[in-house]
Amino acid sequence: MSRYPEVERRRTAVPVANDIVETEVQRVERWRADELVRAGYGYDDAAELAARPDVDLHHAIQLLERGCPPDVAVLILR
Repeated sequence: MSRYPEVERRRTAVPVANDIVETEVQRVERWRADELVRAGYGYDDAAELAARPDVDLHHAIQLLERGCPPDVAVLILR
């Protein structure tokens, strides 16, 4: 018997229907979107750009760092 039964329960628990299971792709897209929002893009534009693997994250951020307005940067990246 474990000294910490609550830890043992968590380790062996099966996810229930209400648990949100995020895939690796979803985690990466969420991270990319967070970085784009932090750089200055709006939430919707950031989510759209983050979901596109052909959009270079560093290039998208550099556009804003160099003074490009977010709406123009989105048009360039589309």
